[in-house]
Amino acid sequence: MCGIVGYTGPRQALPILLDGLKMLEYRGYDSAGVALAHNGTISTVKCVGKLSGLIGRVAGAQLPGHAGIGHTRWATHGRPSDENAHPQGDCSGRYAVIHNGIIENFLPLREGLVKAGHRFMSQTDTEVIAHLLEEAGDADPLAAIQRVVAKLHGSYALAILDRSAPGKIVAVRKDSPLIVGLGQGENFLASDIPALLEHTRQVYILEDGETAVLTPEAVQVFDGDGNPVAKRVYDVKWDLVQARKGGYPHYMLKEIFDQPRAIRDTLKGRVTDGRVDLGEAGFTPAEAQSLSRLRIVACGTAYHAGLVGKYLIERLARLPVEVDLASEFRYRDPIVGQGDWVLAISQSGETADTRAAMHEAARRGAGTLAITNVVDSSVAREAERVLYTWAGPEIAVASTKAYTTQLVALFLLALGLGRARGTLPEAHEAQLAGELLQLPEAIETILADDTAIRRFAARCAGHDDVFFIGRGLDYAVAQEAQLKLKEISYIHAEAYAAGELKHGTLALVVKDVPVVALATQSDLLDKMVSNITEVKARDAYVLGVGMEGAGDLAKHVDEILLLPRVHPLLAPVAAAVPMQLLAYLAGTGRGCDVDQPRNLAKSVTVE
Repeated sequence: MCGIVGYTGPRQALPILLDGLKMLEYRGYDSAGVALAHNGTISTVKCVGKLSGLIGRVAGAQLPGHAGIGHTRWATHGRPSDENAHPQGDCSGRYAVIHNGIIENFLPLREGLVKAGHRFMSQTDTEVIAHLLEEAGDADPLAAIQRVVAKLHGSYALAILDRSAPGKIVAVRKDSPLIVGLGQGENFLASDIPALLEHTRQVYILEDGETAVLTPEAVQVFDGDGNPVAKRVYDVKWDLVQARKGGYPHYMLKEIFDQPRAIRDTLKGRVTDGRVDLGEAGFTPAEAQSLSRLRIVACGTAYHAGLVGKYLIERLARLPVEVDLASEFRYRDPIVGQGDWVLAISQSGETADTRAAMHEAARRGAGTLAITNVVDSSVAREAERVLYTWAGPEIAVASTKAYTTQLVALFLLALGLGRARGTLPEAHEAQLAGELLQLPEAIETILADDTAIRRFAARCAGHDDVFFIGRGLDYAVAQEAQLKLKEISYIHAEAYAAGELKHGTLALVVKDVPVVALATQSDLLDKMVSNITEVKARDAYVLGVGMEGAGDLAKHVDEILLLPRVHPLLAPVAAAVPMQLLAYLAGTGRGCDVDQPRNLAKSVTVE
């Protein structure tokens, strides 16, 4: 989400900035802007909406300048508007600032600046940085930014233009990518490599805490203490198409590997000292106690996330939860009204059936809450409360990182409701919150070794049917896993509650048919082993998916995949990742277009 570009050199900066922003459009955004330094002044032009609107606004305008910065914004603080678009400035007009990320302590900083007489023109957290620079009062922009970043809590990639320092751009990275492009007598800045490749393949990749000072003649990099850093030049080998995908062959694979980052971003600012803070999406104890029931409405992958959410919320908050396919909800005269809340889950926030179900629930008197990945989307605007995931834009049609961040958001909601309803002791909340923070590292471990899943995917690619079985939370994961395999590889797949096998579905199990047995829940492991023996007795070929130390599971399956040990309630997130890889590898093995499966669209905006 969001894109940063910068240029300093002998050429006019504006065309370079606009071309760079075009190359970053795939990241997703809702407004765009540029700032150019010329003759001791900074000219800024911003526009809500697509980049074409900004290009139209600057067409024919006199915007000279050999140094400039540009930005595409994905709204976090303040709705999409011209005023909230970047760059943001200070009272004096000395600074222009662009920012990817979130400043978690922006509110107290803003309140202090207002008391000191600063005038704010936007609702963004970013504008705080510009006023802090003004307040610092340093003649040297590097000294000013080093003083300012010491006050910032959160994540950021910053690019700063200072009218008193001609030709100079200062950039800072913490948790959000930032790359410096090295030219001859000119230098470049971007949040991603595609924006640079037309001009250079020689880059510095900034690390967390590093500050770069760009002039046409040189680039200097400093660590957090102001000490010079000798950077290694990285020679980019990708072509433009590969660069957009981060070097991965497909967007889907890139997005699978992006999940540790996406989960960290979704957790950022929401777990502090063992307690969950959902901000305006949270419920007070009085509100939580008054809830009689929660209804989850969603479609496809989001519906499967809701199935996990039901288990989590009922377990931790002791609140009855029903999960409905949004496309069916409003056609059965649902019993919903005062005292109920309806939770709509939608990656895009534009899913027509989900919106319609939420509207129907609201019409009948229910409260409305949304979990979505897109700020200011229709669902976000129409719900009373919103809990955003910060997965970033998903390009591939089949959802991966949006799904796992929905699971994380549901876990956060369950923790928050549990505390508010008095069903979750403080020590238990702290334990689960701590486990949640360790989840991205566990997923990185899973992604580091795909040997077992690659071998099983090759077997699946040669079959017409694959079955997934599980109990409890594993059954919910199985339902999402079979959908992914069908979407991506066009292999017929079904998910069954393992305890239901003997009630008819064993008739479909024949010799060598691949079966994925999800067995991550320790309290159900013995039951799952019994179900595995049932399919093995029919000569199925079984991949067992369990946790490290999962007893004798390996003795009962043909292939074993052991996940890093996480809390059983978080196992659905960990188990989802290899199931996504299974679908991806089976699909590519069959020559399918995994990014754009046939007959499917990313956002379903019609019934």
